[in-house]
Amino acid sequence: KIMAGMDITERRKPQDGRIQMAAGDVEVDMRVSSLPTVHGEKIVTRILQKSSNLVNLGDFGFSPINLRRIRKMLQLNQGLLLVTGPTGSGKSTTLFAFLNSLNSPEKNIVTVEDPVEYRLDGVNHVQVNPKVGLTFATGLRTVLRQDPDVIMVGEIRDEETGEIAVRSALTGHLVLSTLHTNSAVATISRLLNMNMESYILSSTIIGIVAQRLVRTICRDCKEAVPLTDPVMIRYIRSLGLKVPETVYQGKGCPICKNTGYRGRSAIGEVLVFNKEMREALERSAGEAELLEIALRSGMTTLQRAAIDKLIEGVTTSEEIIRTVYSVDMEEDE
Repeated sequence: KIMAGMDITERRKPQDGRIQMAAGDVEVDMRVSSLPTVHGEKIVTRILQKSSNLVNLGDFGFSPINLRRIRKMLQLNQGLLLVTGPTGSGKSTTLFAFLNSLNSPEKNIVTVEDPVEYRLDGVNHVQVNPKVGLTFATGLRTVLRQDPDVIMVGEIRDEETGEIAVRSALTGHLVLSTLHTNSAVATISRLLNMNMESYILSSTIIGIVAQRLVRTICRDCKEAVPLTDPVMIRYIRSLGLKVPETVYQGKGCPICKNTGYRGRSAIGEVLVFNKEMREALERSAGEAELLEIALRSGMTTLQRAAIDKLIEGVTTSEEIIRTVYSVDMEEDE
């Protein structure tokens, strides 16, 4: 608690802190959260590795088609590009990969974050500080007076921040941000629930990337095994796909510390806004219709992308069930 800058005398209320330290050549940022329970304080530490090799878009595990779509969206000079997913799904890291690919001396890139997770040369990072009145919303308003080309907002947490982000995209800036939603199409519903007008969203959103992180199978102890998990078999059938006879898993070895996994890979769902999608959003079309248009336009859902990773031998059925499995998928069975 001392290292995290927390009050060691206060045990009755939750606290948040941060520790920055170097482990060898690697800079490590730790976010510390304390919670008072009936048995004493419970502390959780989230470790963020600040290594530069995390920000290369080609290393994330996106499929070639999705990678091409993302790069095409990043070439646009205005609009709103969102990355969505639950906590710990790599949203911030993906945003920084976007910034890394956009970063050049002639571009004025400004970020508003809480906290600043990675520091990129040539990028202006702004740390949110509510104690002095510097919130996401006030920071974003000030950034607009700094003649930015690209604005990155760490997270759209409230209606006010969302509205300013959308207005910024409308006035000729490329705005990148994150949201906590389960899928790309669900993000549109979330923004509409934040009282944003559908006609404004239809003219500002250029694309939405929904993602999850799965552990990848260790290459040194990878082995083929028959697929026998009944839940996974039903899940694959519910997607209208052929069930593979064999899948892969890690046997466990000293290199992966007998876990069978080494490294992580992103499963992505990339929704590119085309003319049909914009028209549907303008007439306030429902989520089901928007999903239908997205699939017709060639979007691969998270569930389908996860099964592709399973068949390719990148990850295991246990990881897919942990990250993207939904009971709703089996209701049609």
